[in-house]
Amino acid sequence: EGDLIYMVGESRNDISSSEYLYSYCGVKGSAAPHFDLDEEYKLQANITNLIKKGLVLSAHDCSDGGLFITLFESAIVNKFGFEINSDSNFRKDAFLFGEAQSRVVVSVSADQAESFESELQANGQAFFKLGTVTSGNSMSVDSEELATVDKGTNSYNSALASYLS
Repeated sequence: EGDLIYMVGESRNDISSSEYLYSYCGVKGSAAPHFDLDEEYKLQANITNLIKKGLVLSAHDCSDGGLFITLFESAIVNKFGFEINSDSNFRKDAFLFGEAQSRVVVSVSADQAESFESELQANGQAFFKLGTVTSGNSMSVDSEELATVDKGTNSYNSALASYLS
C-alpha cells in the first residue's frame, strides 16, 4: 500500500490486434501492435539497471490485454487495489487495452521515487507515473472504480469453465 505505479516505455494510440479489439469490438485480422526492437532493447537494459540498483519492487510487462490487465494481474497476487490516471494524450481504450510492446509496469517505494525518476531521465527513457497501490479491493481509473480485484479474479479464474459449459 502506498507504493507508486509507473509505466516505463511509451504509450501508443494503438489497439491493433489487441484482445480488446478482437473480443470487445469484434474486429478480426488487424495489423500487429507497435514493436521496435531497438526500443525494446533500451527498455530492457533500463529495467535491468533499475532492478540491479534496487529501485523497483515489482515489474510486469504489458502484453495480452494491455495496461489494465497488467495492473489486474499484479493486483491478484496480494489482493491490493490500485488508483491510476490515464494519459489524456491518448484514447482511453488505447491507453488501457492497447498491446503495443516495449512497456513495463513497475511499483516503486515512495521514498525511492526521486532516484527512480532521475535514473530514467539520465538514460533518456520515457516513463509515466500512473498512480498508487491501494490497500482496498478497488481498481480505479481516473477516479472511477471499474471493478474490484475479487470480482475480476472470480471472472478470470472461471472464464474457461464458463465458456465450455
